[in-house]
Amino acid sequence: MTEPTLEEFAAEDDILRGLRESNARLSRELIKAKASKAELVEAVFRAARDAVSGMTIGAVKAPSADKRKRGVETAVAMLSDWQLAKTTPDYDSDVCARRVDAYGDKVIELTDIQRADHPIRDLRVYLLGDLVEGELIFPGQSHRVDASLYRQVTMAGPSILGAFLRKMATSFDTIHVVGVIGNHGALGGRSRRDYHPESNADAMMYEITRLVTANEPRITWAPNFTPGERHWYAVDTIGKKSFLLFHGDQVKGGFAGFPWYGFAKKVMGWRMGAIPEPFDYAVAGHFHTPTRMLVGDVILWVSGSTESTNTYAAEMLAAQGTPSQWLLFVHPERGVTAEYCVYLEDAA
Repeated sequence: MTEPTLEEFAAEDDILRGLRESNARLSRELIKAKASKAELVEAVFRAARDAVSGMTIGAVKAPSADKRKRGVETAVAMLSDWQLAKTTPDYDSDVCARRVDAYGDKVIELTDIQRADHPIRDLRVYLLGDLVEGELIFPGQSHRVDASLYRQVTMAGPSILGAFLRKMATSFDTIHVVGVIGNHGALGGRSRRDYHPESNADAMMYEITRLVTANEPRITWAPNFTPGERHWYAVDTIGKKSFLLFHGDQVKGGFAGFPWYGFAKKVMGWRMGAIPEPFDYAVAGHFHTPTRMLVGDVILWVSGSTESTNTYAAEMLAAQGTPSQWLLFVHPERGVTAEYCVYLEDAA
């Protein structure tokens, strides 16, 4: 092998020097690009943190202490089937907000009536699903909503639910929130096959509301999702009594849109071991019809809706619901001692 000439050494040196310079330049550009990307990512997270911080609902003054010890009970408020953003001849997002607010006033009013006899310091809030109105649940639905799912989940829903919880904090020492998802919170339209089981707009709205009420330590939340699964049911215990929460879309068939036999079959199957947790009572929504029924020795309450004038129900089911939500009072030993179907039609 012959030795390279001086000219060839010089040419090779020029090439190496050029490669070194190019490498240095690319390294600088890469560092700059990484820094830019890092700044962008940080800006996004900072904006999200600032947005949540700006929405945070601060703590409110606790009610005066009730030092009575005998006969203490817990109130149970049910929030179900707001169908937020749905439009009918006399219902929309503004009417929904007014009716939820009116329900909060009536919860406090009815609780004060009970308090004339015995102390009621704590409140459970059961979120039974369909608080939001999806965009692709049935044909033509996009023509029947006044707000996008984005606005419902990130703005209107947390605002209405957060205001309700804040109002409850003025009258109760503690508020514990337990929620399950509804079918109108499903993403991806009627097929929904490719979405992760956790993905549901109800659960998202619940979690955002939990974040924006984080400054109120007297408001606590059960988990808003089941890892890797649909968060379709929950069991909550008050004293020695437990409540099964589910939305109701699991129940099919029935007369005039209400499946009496379907509810009995499902509730008894779950009670006999289809779900592992034992329960004494059951609460649901979905059918927009306030109902109380006995299934074996389990009392089931089916919640009404804040919605009014459902033209689909009128045409297809020859049925119509009156805007309402249930309110219960529970003794830790004896169980439910009082029940109110709270009507909301006048809060339009």
